[in-house]
Amino acid sequence: MATQHPIRTGSGKVFADLKITDADAHLAKAKLAARISPIIKDRRLTQATAGRLLGIDQTKVSALTAGRLDGFSIDRRVRFLSMLS
Repeated sequence: MATQHPIRTGSGKVFADLKITDADAHLAKAKLAARISPIIKDRRLTQATAGRLLGIDQTKVSALTAGRLDGFSIDRRVRFLSMLS
């Protein structure tokens, strides 16, 4: 039989609830990625084309659009958003 864990109401800050260091920075990065990805999709850009526009390679665009939080500062994500808007 599976172990049951109590259900808890979250605070609305998932990274803080998970006790992740720099939770606010992680949340900001995730929110920026969540704004960047739809722009790339809506403009029908390939990852390679988006990479050329942003000055990064396709694998980094893939990581960015997949929501991976490492490798890009908040400032850099803001610049990416500005470049795509």
